[in-house]
Amino acid sequence: MSADRPEGVLIGGPEARHIVLVAHDPAWAARYQRERERIVAALGARALRVDHIGSTSIPHLAAKPVIDIDLSVADVEDEAAYVPDLERAGYVLRVREPGHRMLRTPDLGVHLHVCPLGSDWERRHRIFRDWLRNHADDRQLYEDVKRSLADRTWNDMNDYADAKSDVVAAIMRRATAP
Repeated sequence: MSADRPEGVLIGGPEARHIVLVAHDPAWAARYQRERERIVAALGARALRVDHIGSTSIPHLAAKPVIDIDLSVADVEDEAAYVPDLERAGYVLRVREPGHRMLRTPDLGVHLHVCPLGSDWERRHRIFRDWLRNHADDRQLYEDVKRSLADRTWNDMNDYADAKSDVVAAIMRRATAP
């Protein structure tokens, strides 16, 4: 577990994973849409915003075949208002941290990130996604870093994500520059 990640955040503890990147698959958009419909059916108007984020939302970018979704709710800390309904819809709570929850499907094919509407979490994910959709040079840079990291063995998926933080920060600086 990363030193900057508090204990108790990961429900079930760290999980070792081998990272496999594959070429972008247009079917990922359809999988997102099916998951979006499942989320909205479970929560109705409590699902204030649902966005396809992460590498699978970016055409021409190799990715782990895991659909990342941002779900915006009124109060992420009020788990009783959404977690039980998402669990009934087939999601499992995996991460609990201030301002963010992550649920996933049992097959690990979908990561559902829950955050407050209008939060920095929501904003940063959309900015990063939209920048990479429109900037091939940074999209390639990001893919190259991901490929170099995929060759390693990771004791925890969060360590893989943390290892990308420098390139993500550099891209975000460009994406948010005036």
